[in-house]
Amino acid sequence: MLKRLLIALVALVVVVGAALAVLLSGSQEDVVAVRPDIPFAPLTDEALTDPDNPTKVFRVDMAKVEHDFPLSREDLMKITPASLLALEQEEIDQIYARLTPGPIPDGIYEGDLFFPRGTEDGALATRMEEILGGVAGRIKGEKIELLEKVGRSIWKGKMFDRETLILRNLIEDFAPLETLIDDPDALMTAEVPREGWLKYIRPTTNVWLLFPAKLYCGQSLLDGRREAVIIDYFYTDELPGYQESPDSLVGRGGLKIRDEIRMVRPGFYLGRAYINKIFLLNFSLYNAEVADAEGEGFAGGADVAEDCWIGEQIRHAAAQ
Repeated sequence: MLKRLLIALVALVVVVGAALAVLLSGSQEDVVAVRPDIPFAPLTDEALTDPDNPTKVFRVDMAKVEHDFPLSREDLMKITPASLLALEQEEIDQIYARLTPGPIPDGIYEGDLFFPRGTEDGALATRMEEILGGVAGRIKGEKIELLEKVGRSIWKGKMFDRETLILRNLIEDFAPLETLIDDPDALMTAEVPREGWLKYIRPTTNVWLLFPAKLYCGQSLLDGRREAVIIDYFYTDELPGYQESPDSLVGRGGLKIRDEIRMVRPGFYLGRAYINKIFLLNFSLYNAEVADAEGEGFAGGADVAEDCWIGEQIRHAAAQ
């Protein structure tokens, strides 16, 4: 069932992706990705070997990464949603593992997404392109890049409700997609700032609120040393505003999507999306109003509210 859904999803993207990306390109900003000047551990641990598998690559333990290369408040202030696009996946993982959950967000957060990247011939490339290499890898990489472009055009972020612990995704109000929705007239909507050159014509755009999910604190699938804020779509069919099409695609009868997020700094979260517990992509969430209001205090050492368990390692470090 899961395999058929994935095949259908990829086929849909391949058929309509190019046209959709062109039509929606006016709603996207041109992003310049520059690496943040922050510490990273070596991406592999050369001290570990497997006699039965000499080619096996060992990643650095995340507890050791945090102990040897802690991120200061100054370091966290250097990270931006755009700068994440310049990093390899192992570096994204190292950043995420050194973050705490922070408070469960409230309100609208603008979003961006990106698939795992590695290096191919010294240049940053999609992980699929890196794995396959050559012409085949380049072709697969181009398809992943198209999928990423379409996803960034359609998905605009998330709306959090701390009181009810329910989240909804912001999906571009794009007329051709209405055929996929059971009852377009019953959709919840919101106004969000528009990106790209179209913002000079109309500064805001209407978005649909789709794919409801439950919010709670839970164990990270990447780093179990501390919790993350979990965005769980498994029981999406039990939440207000649910429409079987398209909301069922992400629920227990579909792809079983599960997101998790941790806070980089106030107003800015780094997230990971999983399909049936298999890692799919990264995403960032940003609320400029919260960032502007609380950023200076955070940089100066102000306390951060933590709604979830932050782990023993961070507590001990804070107590020293």
